Amino acid sequence: MTSDAPHSLPDTLFDTAVVAGVGLIGGSLALGLRQRGLVRRLIGYDASYDVLREAEALGVVDEIKTKPGEWLREAELVVLAAPVRVLPALARELAPFLNPAALVTDVGSVKSGIAAELEALGVRNFVPGHPMAGSERGGVTHARAALLENAVWVLTPTDHTPLTALSRVRTLVEELGAAPVVMPPDAHDSLVATVSHLPYLASLALTHLVARDERLSLLAAGGFRDLTRVASGDPRMSRDMVVANRAALREALLRFRRQLERLEADLEDPEELLAAAQEGKRTRDSLPVVKRSLLPQKHDLVVAMPDRPNQIGRVTQALGAAGVNIKDIEVLAIREEGGALRLGLESVEAVARAAELLTQEGFEVRSRR
Repeated sequence: MTSDAPHSLPDTLFDTAVVAGVGLIGGSLALGLRQRGLVRRLIGYDASYDVLREAEALGVVDEIKTKPGEWLREAELVVLAAPVRVLPALARELAPFLNPAALVTDVGSVKSGIAAELEALGVRNFVPGHPMAGSERGGVTHARAALLENAVWVLTPTDHTPLTALSRVRTLVEELGAAPVVMPPDAHDSLVATVSHLPYLASLALTHLVARDERLSLLAAGGFRDLTRVASGDPRMSRDMVVANRAALREALLRFRRQLERLEADLEDPEELLAAAQEGKRTRDSLPVVKRSLLPQKHDLVVAMPDRPNQIGRVTQALGAAGVNIKDIEVLAIREEGGALRLGLESVEAVARAAELLTQEGFEVRSRR
């Protein structure tokens, strides 16, 4: 990586920033910039005027633009937040108008190739990035700054990425409340192929089994729904994501098939299958509530939820009134747990305090460490 770059970021505050692509992630990032006081003027750029008008009405951006132009030269920060399929075209649209000193980053889910694209366009201060956050509900309507808080945010510099630009984007990510992790682009693509893109294909395969037999849908309970949740994402965007990473995904699929074949063989050896099940349980139970394993460990408390209105509200109000901070929260709908909440707390002491308070409120609780 080279060391030549424009002036360093003063107090991580930008005078003018542009978010190009005001959807779920772009909108959430824009809200984070605004709520944390990191930008004075925030411009939203999108091909859809309706999306921009909605973003403006929701207070996500200050101004809206549908065409690139000289106005872009005022931007100190430009975030390319379009779907991965259209990122290169978006970069080509904006590049001729960018200030050479502007800091540029993206949020695409596949990193190999995008840096070369920007370099070819003459954009020097580009730092590829990918916040590991999202939702099956897309669009700026569902954007929220909290979506990016505590998320692992992967930065994938190349040998041509200015070190100062990387440092500035790392600082920006930290100011947004996320956890920056730096790795090469190909390493990123290989890892997300396994933990993100492969689960998507697996969920598609399972849902297709159900779609072809009505009897299966009658028996598909909470565990099946949890396992196939990612199939509810935007089909076109998900298709583009996995196709863009197809080389790494094929390698992940090969390893996955081998695991399935091993488990199939273990059906003839109950002890081996038990060992595999125990390893799976240890791995799954060790993941933080939000499954971001690079983040600091959280201490879990599971709270049984009676089938009555406002039970989640009772839990959060009781803990909030006592000053117990809930770092993460997950609704457990699987039958093995019953209706339950899994709370991620800051310490063993917080778990003990929360358990005491909620027991006094009449809830059944148990800790998970």
